[in-house]
Amino acid sequence: MELKKSEEVLAEVHRNCQLALQSISDILPETEDAQLKEELLRQHEDYEKIGGRAAILAKDKNIELKNPGPIKKAMMWSSIKMSTMTDNSRAHIAEMMVQGTVMGITALKSTLGEVSEEGDEEILSLAKELLSAEESFEKKWKEMIA
Repeated sequence: MELKKSEEVLAEVHRNCQLALQSISDILPETEDAQLKEELLRQHEDYEKIGGRAAILAKDKNIELKNPGPIKKAMMWSSIKMSTMTDNSRAHIAEMMVQGTVMGITALKSTLGEVSEEGDEEILSLAKELLSAEESFEKKWKEMIA
């Protein structure tokens, strides 16, 4: 198996942030709980910062990053709308966020586990920072389910 390159790690960081930002933007209008809204906005800001740094790194290193396609975004939007139509409680939205965050963590861990040792330090550091942020987000959402 060929080891993943730093470019693929950066692409995963970018994709992860873009999907998270899209999900949060789709969930926010369905959220009535003030504490939940505050947490969503805080996490949105964190994803924007990391995603922005990924874009700057890509520009500096001449790496082209692709955004998730319109079909993927439409599927996410409709899934979120359908799910919150019947239940927009704090626990349900937190559960949805846990599921999305776990998918992001899994994708990042998988990508980081397959990267070569001589990977770009800046990119690997950013990926690890995102992984750490997502793990703390997951913990926060799990606390809101209880």
